[in-house]
Amino acid sequence: MGHQTLQCFNVVQGITCLQTRKEIIKGEVFVVQSYRQPGCRISASVQLYSGTKLDPNSGKGKLSEKAYLKHGKTQGHDGTKITTYKIKFSVELDFGIPGAFVITNEHKHKFFLQSATLEVPAYRKIQFYCKSWIYPFTKTKTNRLFFSNTFYLPNQTPEALAELRKKELASLKGDGTGERKEWERVYDYDYYNDLGNPDKGQEHVRPILGGTNSYPYPRRGRTGRPHSSQDPRTESRPAKFNLDIYVPPDEQLSPKKLSELIENSVQAILHFPIPEALSSKQESDSFESFDEINNIFSRHKKQEVEGWMAEKLKDLVSDDLFKEIREASKKDPTKFPLPKIIEDNELAWKDDEEFARQMLAGVNPTVIKSLEVFPPQSRNGVWSSIKPSHIEHNLDGLTVTEAMRQWRILILDHHDYLLPFLERINANGICVYASRTLLFLRDDHTLKLLAIELSLPGSSPDTEIDRVFLPATQGTEAALWLLAKAHVAVNDSAYHQLISHWLNTHAAVEPFIIATRRQLSVMHPIHRLLDPHFKDTMHINALTRSIIINSGGILENILFTRDISMELSSAIYRDWRFDEQGLPADLIKRGLALEDPDSPSGVYLLLEDYPYGADGLEIWTAIKTWVRDFCSLFYTNDNSVRSDVELQAWWSEIKNVGHVDKRNETWWYPLTTLRDLIEALTTLIWIASALHASVNFGHYAYAGYPLNRPTLCRKFIPEEGTFEFAAFLRDPDRYYLKMLPTRIEMTIGVALTKVLSHHTSDEVYIGQDPSPEWTDNEEVQQRFEKFRENLQKVERKILARNRDPKLKNRKGPAKIPYKNLYPDTSNTGHAKGITGKGIPNSISI
Repeated sequence: MGHQTLQCFNVVQGITCLQTRKEIIKGEVFVVQSYRQPGCRISASVQLYSGTKLDPNSGKGKLSEKAYLKHGKTQGHDGTKITTYKIKFSVELDFGIPGAFVITNEHKHKFFLQSATLEVPAYRKIQFYCKSWIYPFTKTKTNRLFFSNTFYLPNQTPEALAELRKKELASLKGDGTGERKEWERVYDYDYYNDLGNPDKGQEHVRPILGGTNSYPYPRRGRTGRPHSSQDPRTESRPAKFNLDIYVPPDEQLSPKKLSELIENSVQAILHFPIPEALSSKQESDSFESFDEINNIFSRHKKQEVEGWMAEKLKDLVSDDLFKEIREASKKDPTKFPLPKIIEDNELAWKDDEEFARQMLAGVNPTVIKSLEVFPPQSRNGVWSSIKPSHIEHNLDGLTVTEAMRQWRILILDHHDYLLPFLERINANGICVYASRTLLFLRDDHTLKLLAIELSLPGSSPDTEIDRVFLPATQGTEAALWLLAKAHVAVNDSAYHQLISHWLNTHAAVEPFIIATRRQLSVMHPIHRLLDPHFKDTMHINALTRSIIINSGGILENILFTRDISMELSSAIYRDWRFDEQGLPADLIKRGLALEDPDSPSGVYLLLEDYPYGADGLEIWTAIKTWVRDFCSLFYTNDNSVRSDVELQAWWSEIKNVGHVDKRNETWWYPLTTLRDLIEALTTLIWIASALHASVNFGHYAYAGYPLNRPTLCRKFIPEEGTFEFAAFLRDPDRYYLKMLPTRIEMTIGVALTKVLSHHTSDEVYIGQDPSPEWTDNEEVQQRFEKFRENLQKVERKILARNRDPKLKNRKGPAKIPYKNLYPDTSNTGHAKGITGKGIPNSISI
């Protein structure tokens, strides 16, 4: 990635030279050498553009002479070397107030420009927040333009900057052709045509997602890599895995973060799956006991990448990545904590109440919903086999009808979307059902499991083979009940990874990022509002497409959905609606809340002790208040929203290009009112920050223990009278373990949860600090301070709720306090690692 540089101008004062009738503006430039990167000489020039005085010949602001970066002084801070360069500009007296500058890299190395400050005589400081890679002019054939931190709607842009604003936006738009080069700042769209690898064999062919009625999907950032030789519609993949997949330079992870991510991944892989792969004592590919699974967390043997492992790795990854992996493996092995689910009680995962509680406060609390019809009915009209006699004795004296009227029967439903895929899934050594789980809301607001229905496709269309299991605590029925719960957890694990996590956050947000860069100038206030919430997302998504969701990738190896994983994600995208992604709308849709105009969130939560819902509504309200406060500074009425040409082009591109497979839907906000804009922006920020945090950073606590969140089953639940049933009766625990994933599959899954749950040292949490982009606007900073204070109030409420003994779902039998939506505004990056809390601004892992 080269070495990073940070540049900042800190002008001491302006000096008027009466003899030359010019002003000399002094400044400082800070160049920050990147983490673990060698130093290099900087050779760059800077010119200022006036923001107030037009050059009639160019149609742009007046342009200053060049100032050069020379003779820097270097200091170290937190492992980073900072070189300070002093510069000065000589400008005419009528030059006006600078509003932009251009910088030209005249050396052979790229550097990272973080920010700049100018001080004009008798005027305030002018700030520039740049955070951009500056590539050599010999590669880019152009210099880089940066605007000051002052916000301008398009129709308020100073005349001297108007042409520069248009030119800068135009330079970022691709035309859908050509292979992108590392130094090109081009934002363009493409299908998900890079998941398969036909050149590797027929088994690696995957559908292209997006652009057809069969496989609708959001768009991704275009790389323009050559097409596969076997399929001209599919993008080729490198022969060896590397980290050089194109994303626009300003979207790249910092070198320090990338190194941390590699180190975390290597340590997790060496600790969990590698010892299983190296063990020569295994007679079975399954774990033989619960204790054996527990032992994977306590081993601390150092395992370096040497010998045959190193030779194998050289064939799979690029030379640069191999060196990074080798280096990471030589470090002292990380001590991995026990997942929270077994930390206090190693059998908590077996508890029915804990199993149910995780639907409200676990890593996937966004699926459970109120049951609307009893018995449940499939989309194709087939009725569930669950009868009133199965559950009525467990409704605390209520009839089914009475319980339904009181919204006290809930369902975790993994039936309709999954059933059409089961024949294909189960044809390849996988044994899974489509599941329905019914629950009852007790008077103390905890959930009681009522029944589990497991279904397979019938022998003819529109028929099903159903089995209903009821709670039991002893004997054969209890052992069968444990198997049934495992099958439900398997369904939920795949839905969590593919839909709740990947589709609804990572994939859904990427088109918004691309449209923002292409259609909203960096001077636009909405661009400045959203920018912190897009940090690292495109690069993380590109890496995910390369190793996690691709053919033969991690998810295909550990989830029961195997090679149809992303096809299933596409099928569920058919029902995706942006207007239902905000929390209040989602809760209403799932029958867990009612509209309430008098409530700050606009809804009344029907489940009083629903940790995700209760904490989430507090966060949603704080975000919406901040967005409303921010937008009201720039939009005075609905007409100001309608007349904003950049904003309207942005929204049109999101609908008609980024989410083009949904362009004809009527639910899109018209974006003709300030209310529409506030709702859309609140929803987008919610998805990128709180929603992602709620389904991601609890991974290790819950899914890090594979018996709590298994990812596939290799056996069906045995039928009485069969040989399988006899084997089950002889040793139910052994049958249970052989039903679950293999040792390698389990431990790869654990390693993945560890990496996903890990906060890096450069994490920026919501409400933590105002963006440097806002330094020129005191009102924005004041309103952001209000936002931070509101989030700190939410933090105090969350801690108080976790201490309240009446709110039993806040901890449950596993005694895990619910902190997945704890903002952690005071964390300045020192508390990295698996913290189980914190809402980063963006989808940054």
